[in-house]
Amino acid sequence: MRVLGIETSCDDTSAAVVSDGRVLSNVVSSQAAVHRPFRGVVPELASRQHLARIGPVVERALSEAGRGRLDAVAYTRGPGLMGPLLVGKVAGQTLARLLGVRAVGVNHLEGHVLAAGLEHRLRWPLIALVVSGGHTELVLARAPGRYRVLGRTRDDAAGEAYDKVARLFGLGYPGGPEIDERAAKGDPGAVDFPRPSLEGSWDFSFSGLKTSVLYHLRDHPGPVRGKRLAGLCASFQEAVAETLVDKTVAAAKRFGAKDIVIGGGVAANSRLRALMGERARAAGFAVRLPSRLLCTDNAAMIAHVGALLLRGRRAPRAGRADPALALSSWA
Repeated sequence: MRVLGIETSCDDTSAAVVSDGRVLSNVVSSQAAVHRPFRGVVPELASRQHLARIGPVVERALSEAGRGRLDAVAYTRGPGLMGPLLVGKVAGQTLARLLGVRAVGVNHLEGHVLAAGLEHRLRWPLIALVVSGGHTELVLARAPGRYRVLGRTRDDAAGEAYDKVARLFGLGYPGGPEIDERAAKGDPGAVDFPRPSLEGSWDFSFSGLKTSVLYHLRDHPGPVRGKRLAGLCASFQEAVAETLVDKTVAAAKRFGAKDIVIGGGVAANSRLRALMGERARAAGFAVRLPSRLLCTDNAAMIAHVGALLLRGRRAPRAGRADPALALSSWA
């Protein structure tokens, strides 16, 4: 089955062609430079950029994939920003109508849960950690389409915390890569930041950690650069990574998972990937890490889920764009 995927949930315009689990093309056009001056995504600007880029991105994805008839067009219908979602929805449904094929609305979070399946053979049940600028969710997946959200963030998502702390350190946007780069040269034990565990719950909370960083800078004034900056970045990053990893591994033990997968932009973080691998293997679990391109918002994962939906003959109708779309089991 050959599926064209379209992903426009936030600030990346992406199109991809996936055929029977093989990625034939995966084009991503980033808007980071457009939003960097504002230190965050501006929805109106994002929508306009998607409108300008969607045509060339789809054309390039189809060209790179080579000749072949499409069986369906899958697009992200949520969650995300309404304007960008509508751009992808209209483009996806229009292309499907012109080509005479099915249009399939896909949950963006499900794309992240199953993205590793494009590169690894997944074993079920599994525990999936979805971490990005807008989401931090811990999911028990018993099979494709059979999900139970165990916990989610109560305040800041992990990626959002990275962006806000990077701003406190005087670094640029997006904050994740900025902190990750400097943390590689720092001592993760330089500052003992708290690990927000939320005992008795699978939920996450990073607002307190962010506040702890703010108070540390207030109580220890002075230039934040060089060795001090590296130590602060490494210490903050270690606190985030340990919090995410410890809860994920604990959930895998509790629910008898065979594999652990991670997805979302923060899943590209070098320390999270390394620590998850170390602690999961020590506990007897295999970790399926998608390549960094498949961690960030991309259309290959959307096409992959669309194909699974159609193959299972349980594909929902195209559906309206839904910024608050929740991850739930297929009906």
